[in-house]
Amino acid sequence: MADAPSTSLTSPDLKSYVPDLPLVIWMVVLTVVLGLAAGLGANEVVGQFNAGFGRALGEFALILLPSFTLAAALSLQNIASNAAGRTVALASPVAGAGMICPDTAYAALSPAAGRYKMDTAFGAYAGFKLLYPAGPLIVAAGLGVTSAQGVEPATLLLCGVLLTLPVWAAGVVWGRFATRGTATTSETEGPADNGRLLRAFAPFLVMAALLIFGGVVGTTGNNALDFLLLPKGALITAAILALLQTPSDKRRACLDSAVRRTGSLLLVIGAASAFGAVLTGLVALDRLVPQGDGALTLIALFALTVLFKLAQGSSMATFAAIAPVAAPIVLASGVNEIAAVFAICLGSFIAILPNDSYYWLVRRDALEDESSEGRVIHILTGGALVQALVGMAVLLAVVALWP
Repeated sequence: MADAPSTSLTSPDLKSYVPDLPLVIWMVVLTVVLGLAAGLGANEVVGQFNAGFGRALGEFALILLPSFTLAAALSLQNIASNAAGRTVALASPVAGAGMICPDTAYAALSPAAGRYKMDTAFGAYAGFKLLYPAGPLIVAAGLGVTSAQGVEPATLLLCGVLLTLPVWAAGVVWGRFATRGTATTSETEGPADNGRLLRAFAPFLVMAALLIFGGVVGTTGNNALDFLLLPKGALITAAILALLQTPSDKRRACLDSAVRRTGSLLLVIGAASAFGAVLTGLVALDRLVPQGDGALTLIALFALTVLFKLAQGSSMATFAAIAPVAAPIVLASGVNEIAAVFAICLGSFIAILPNDSYYWLVRRDALEDESSEGRVIHILTGGALVQALVGMAVLLAVVALWP
């Protein structure tokens, strides 16, 4: 596994005209140039870069360090098999929603996914976007759409499940079609050892138990316990358990690997976040959405979210940024609140690009042997686009049939 993204933005045909620089350097340069071109002062450019760069790094450090530690520990257990891969792929949407982060879910599950890594990647992505308590809950809360307006959690959950099934299937079909003949990471197939599988998945079972307990009980009043019941705390607990299952002489190597992989990703994520922060601060996207109570408003909300996602990169940052812009539109238009929530969720699928941390996570794992960056963008962005369009088609059909 490569430790540092050193991808160049330029293709071989452009190298004679454009400097061949790593993508992270391009993002830093473009961020500064964009700020100066928009008339920002030198100190304002630096201030916005600092604010954007550090906006989510602490959160991602808490996600990536234990995730990569868990991945390194599991990779030593040699559990790769068809049975393990299928189990992980089937669990990926639930993991993406339960951990409220596709990055966390994929990084934690990928060591056991084997040749099902792309299925797992698109499954975790779909689950985080469409399953309660992840995307739908975050968006509904930001829009002010609550049970007081007749939108019950059970309704969001049911609608999310019904949308997730075709959307996830579309991603899986695309992933298998797009990676035919592509160099992808795979495992040596072998028969499943049920005892070894159970031991290897014990950290995930503990993590799931903590998340379920936290969802049922809520805040306990004990700060340490409350932290463990959060997705990040549960993930750290799982990583510690996986380390305890690892021979003592190999634990430090697991931690060193996690630090190296986390450090390189944090640099890319920080630069991408800074670029998104400067761009969205300069472009008034809220004026682009027409009002109305029909399909046009849902499509406009979908398109507006696409613009935010392309600029922000981070799905969580997109959810946070779109809510204050879309809330008055949803309120004034009279559009169905549940349909509006899922139109925004589906818009956030587009796209898995290099300014998205999920791109680098999957690219450096499932597609680490792929030398063409354009090919990787085609696989990941194409899959996210197909998932979004399939989901939106289903949503619009349902709204048309049951207004």
